[in-house]
Amino acid sequence: MSIQNIRLFGDPVLRTAAEPVVDFDRELRQLVKDLTDTMMDAPGAGLAAPQIGVGLRVFTYWIDGELGHLVNPDLSLSDEMQDGEEGCLSFPGMKFETPRSLRVVAKGFNQFGEPVLIEGSELMARCIQHETDHLDGILFIDRMDREQRKLAMRAIREAQWSGEAAPTVKVSPHATFGRSL
Repeated sequence: MSIQNIRLFGDPVLRTAAEPVVDFDRELRQLVKDLTDTMMDAPGAGLAAPQIGVGLRVFTYWIDGELGHLVNPDLSLSDEMQDGEEGCLSFPGMKFETPRSLRVVAKGFNQFGEPVLIEGSELMARCIQHETDHLDGILFIDRMDREQRKLAMRAIREAQWSGEAAPTVKVSPHATFGRSL
């Protein structure tokens, strides 16, 4: 296992857009393993490479017993929306109502460079959107309306972990859906 430290809110890497993967090599396969091991240990429903300090467009997910990953995702979202609680491993113990599209079609690649298509709704759609946002430097608090975001920011400032040195903090929250995205 290669469990990595999870970067916390405030770390600049979480606000930086990740670069597309161009080499589908052994290093990418190790990154996917590190992401998977770290996500499962946390436990989480998803984890994006920037959350472990790697600026590449890769994420893993574990939804309804389905374990997978996606490289260089491209999303098509439904116009129909859903509201629901959402958490994030980079915001330990936090859960907030966050609007998302109800359905998603995600195209990308696996760790070997083979094309992948994922179609999902509800929790799978929420997870894929959440993790792809991480790859674009967008956090789930950015998706909230102004009032909800204001409440979230207050809770974040008061959190025990707020202001911690992200690269050295080990995260093991038990949040949204029993796991955090």
